[in-house]
Amino acid sequence: MASPPQDAAPDASSQQHRPARPRSPRFPPHNAPRVWFLTNGTSPISIALATQILDHGDYVVAGVLPAEFERESGRSEEFRSFLDKVSGAEGDQERWKERLRVVSLDARVIGQCQSAVAEAVDAFHKVDVLLGCSSETVVGTVEELAQSTRTMNLARNQFETTFFSNVNIIKAVLPTMRAAKNGHIIMLTGTTGHLGTPGLGMYCAAQWAIEGYCDSLAYEIAPFNIKMSIIQPNMEVNVLTNRITSAPPMDEYAPDVNPAPLCREIFSGLLDKLDTRSVGLANQPSPSADDEGPSPASTANVHSTGDLLSSSQITSLYPMLDPAVRALLIAETVHALTAIGGHDNPPARHIVGFEGVASVKEKLKTVSEELEDFNEVSGAVDIGKGEDAMDFTQG
Repeated sequence: MASPPQDAAPDASSQQHRPARPRSPRFPPHNAPRVWFLTNGTSPISIALATQILDHGDYVVAGVLPAEFERESGRSEEFRSFLDKVSGAEGDQERWKERLRVVSLDARVIGQCQSAVAEAVDAFHKVDVLLGCSSETVVGTVEELAQSTRTMNLARNQFETTFFSNVNIIKAVLPTMRAAKNGHIIMLTGTTGHLGTPGLGMYCAAQWAIEGYCDSLAYEIAPFNIKMSIIQPNMEVNVLTNRITSAPPMDEYAPDVNPAPLCREIFSGLLDKLDTRSVGLANQPSPSADDEGPSPASTANVHSTGDLLSSSQITSLYPMLDPAVRALLIAETVHALTAIGGHDNPPARHIVGFEGVASVKEKLKTVSEELEDFNEVSGAVDIGKGEDAMDFTQG
């Protein structure tokens, strides 16, 4: 996670190695306003991105889960504040309300995806950029997520939210983009799409699944002039801006017993430092029926927000970060999305931030070294090569 800027001016040597923090969005050039479809309009990244898109003069279709929007607190409150800002915009921003459409969308239901895309096309006649940003983090080791039917359902829910939801909206928008022979699909994942992370097995698996899907899709849609990009911010960007659900921990994976650096402890520490509440908990089995208020049964013996991730019950929460901290957390990701979205020649995969780049480079270095170490073993089984090759043509 990026560190807050220091008051003291950095010296010349540090300036040479650290680029300036993006100050304003850098949209790629285009001839006409574009229409962006954001699958999770209530997320902090979507709200910040939509604000910049509207200010740039483009159009926004924001998908909103009805159960989330109907609440009067948490993410719903932030999204309503954004809508109030749009409705009350004056001067150069007065036309924001004409360029924003909010649509009901539970992307796990293919019919709702088709209806949402149809509503977007009816309102703005096209969809130029689709941002798949539906995300949830299920915390727990592989064994912890296999303890009961409820914990196994968490694994299924992880794939419903991270994989199938994004697949459904892609399938719904493809006919429109294909007919227009133009479009850009952006999938927001994370460096966990490259890096296996202890305690996030299902989260990583779902991200690897959607990335594999998108990599294959890119070849299929290229003849229709539809671009495909995967954006990978640091792990904490998506985790700390969306819902976190934690399975009950097992004693065998306690820090004093198991030295594996499990993400449960890492996230607990981050929440204790960054979450503005003392306790805030939703205890629910279904993503569509969650509640952001505290559950007395689950918060007994809980002394901080981070402790919730070690509760003896399945617990869910939305991190409540200070607005300034959250803005700093997502700034690089929002900047990357504005710079890449709708680009004529966008990257197939973009890693946000130097920390993420360094982590992925280290992983690729390890893979490369292992390939070299076992290169002889790999080549030893090649059929039809070399003097000692086995001849399978003889009976």
